[in-house]
Formats: sequence, C-alpha cells, structure tokens
Amino acid sequence: MISEPSRYCTVELQALPSRIGQVRRIVAAHLRHWQLDALIDHATLGVTELLTNVHRHAQPDKTCTVEVELLLDRLTVSVRDNDPRIPDVAEPDDTDAEFATSGRGLTIIEAMSESWGVRPHGDSGKVVWFTLQAPSSPVAVLPYTHTVYGATTDGPLVGAGRPVEPSLVDSLAG
Repeated sequence: MISEPSRYCTVELQALPSRIGQVRRIVAAHLRHWQLDALIDHATLGVTELLTNVHRHAQPDKTCTVEVELLLDRLTVSVRDNDPRIPDVAEPDDTDAEFATSGRGLTIIEAMSESWGVRPHGDSGKVVWFTLQAPSSPVAVLPYTHTVYGATTDGPLVGAGRPVEPSLVDSLAG
C-alpha cells in the first residue's frame, strides 16, 4: 500500500550541451520545491552524466526524455533515448585511466547512487536510471506533476497537473 502520493517531472529535449545546463536547473528547482535540497548535487550530477552520454553516444539522434520521480523515500532519475545499444561501465585498463577526463559517466552514477541500471525501451531505445535515498520529511507530500517540452518557452508547455509558468522556465534557462 502506498501511503504517500508520488511527485513526477518529465522533460523532453535534444541532448545538446546548452540544454544540459537548463535541465540541471529544472531538476534542481523541482527538488527544492519538493524540499529535497540534500539530493540536488547528486541528482544534477547524475542527470548531467546521463545526458552527456546521450550527447556523445546516442544514435540515430540526440532526442531523449528525462524523468524524475519521488515515490515514498526513493528518488528515481531516468533518461530514455532512441539508441538500443546497452552501455557498459568501463573498467580502467592502465595507470593513466585514473586521470581520464571522460568515459567515467556510469562509474560516477554507480558510485554516487543507491542503485542504477539500464533496460531496453521498445524496439529502438533504452532507459538508463539511478535511484537516491530521500531523507524522511515531516511535511506531507502533495501531488504535483507537469511536463515541459524542449525545456524552453517555445513550443507547448502543457501540464499534466497545472501549466508550467513561462517565467519559471525563463528564469531557469537564464
């Protein structure tokens, strides 16, 4: 039995460097609103690593969806893309590997999360996800959901719950 409703946010985007920063700010704003400030650093680091992987490796395009969900005491962050190839956690194979400046995304996810994984999504895609333990909160959780398409003010800003205020998106994108 679920005693508390979940909180959910989704952002569809092209995983381009300029968009990654916007999504970090959107995720951080939602976590602050949900009173999960303690998870902001890990969640934004994780989403940055996953979006960077989409930007560098995904084929045939860079279209992806970021989902953030709080259910009871667990925050799940996932990125779905259109590339069916399942990534590996790279193992260092020489002494210079510890000083590498790239290729450590999933290793970072593994180290900082409670759990993580990859699953196929349909015939032509995958979802990479990680979870973080949420601190207990004495404040009652109220349901709140919405969707932001493209993480900009152009295009539909349609909410599943209430509409996203364009001023909020502008302030996060700035």
